[in-house]
Amino acid sequence: MKNEKLLTLLKILGVGVCLYLFLIGIGGMGAAFKGEFKDTAAKLLEATQSPIVGLFIGILATTIVQSSSTTTSLIVGLVAAGAVDVGGAIFMVMGANVGTTVTAKIVSLGHITRKAEFRRAFAASSVHDTFNFITVAILLPLEYSFHILEKGARFLGEHFVRISGVTKPENYLKKITKPLIDWMDAMLSDPALLVVSIVITFFMLFAIVKLLQSLVLKKLEAFFDAYLFRNAAIAFMVGLCLTVLVQSSSITTSLIVPLAGAGVLRLPQIFPFTIGANIGTTVTGLLAALAAGSAATVQSGPDLPPLVVAGAMFNLAGALIFLPFAPIRALPVKFAEWLAELCLRSRVIPIVFIVLVFYLIPIAVTWNTIAGVFKKGKAPEEQTVPGGADANSSKPPDGNATQTGE
Repeated sequence: MKNEKLLTLLKILGVGVCLYLFLIGIGGMGAAFKGEFKDTAAKLLEATQSPIVGLFIGILATTIVQSSSTTTSLIVGLVAAGAVDVGGAIFMVMGANVGTTVTAKIVSLGHITRKAEFRRAFAASSVHDTFNFITVAILLPLEYSFHILEKGARFLGEHFVRISGVTKPENYLKKITKPLIDWMDAMLSDPALLVVSIVITFFMLFAIVKLLQSLVLKKLEAFFDAYLFRNAAIAFMVGLCLTVLVQSSSITTSLIVPLAGAGVLRLPQIFPFTIGANIGTTVTGLLAALAAGSAATVQSGPDLPPLVVAGAMFNLAGALIFLPFAPIRALPVKFAEWLAELCLRSRVIPIVFIVLVFYLIPIAVTWNTIAGVFKKGKAPEEQTVPGGADANSSKPPDGNATQTGE
């Protein structure tokens, strides 16, 4: 009996260690992409002339750097520099919301050799991007026609910058993972760091699933069912609060993938959690804008707070569309299940899907813009940046710009 309890305790500790290294792997991938491709993403963001181009550039830039917080920071810097106005930047922020879901998709590939696990894991990763794609499909034409997000963000932004006494929460997860990630970054080149991080992520993903399955899985399911995911409202609040704590929706949605793969969580439980994570990722940016107070307006211009507020309004609108109505809430779940079943036919299908949706289609849509940006290192002369500013005259993004969560 004692040996069994000791073994269970060691397995629980093993899950904790593997989870920490899993986060190191995800953080290492982000660091490698940011170091190698951050300048590329910045150039892409400078040259957008239409909502569709802005949307797909936001998607492409975020999948390149593997972080919506980095993309949003760059967008904020461009707004502050006068290269892009809030109206044009909002469509890029929409794209960043879609692009950040690729991390969970990549994580789900760690289950690809085990069909039952992969079906559950890929479906879990798919509800997030399905939710964001549908929300974009609804809100983009409304924003283009009526500028509802821009007008609402400007109105609320004027009130936010007058509030003081709010402190941005500490990112404790970053504090415990950053030293090791920084050490790996210093020891390895960006390509080597990327490879090592991918290997760590996939191996730890495999270990987490095996350890969870070796524990009393039924008791674990009962715990999640009884407490954390008892209903949609509780699952939503868990996703929101956890994302506020770790300040990254990529991490929280990626953490749920191995739990889904192990059979601990079901898809209807996961979807409200991902919506909560979407809302939670904007809370940090809002608190940072509030904490900056009027100083943000003085240093970065009056368009900075509205852009942060617009991102929050986009995610909140998506939640209001789906959460209150069970039949509507079931749509992304059913599509994610169908997509996972489709991907079981061949291991090539999910890889092709990720490359096609998150890379090739955005590149095809934005090809003229991309070619112009990288031709002689400057944007094409015929492109007009929203707001009338010349993209070539934009300053580098401010490194201290307010960031939202991933």
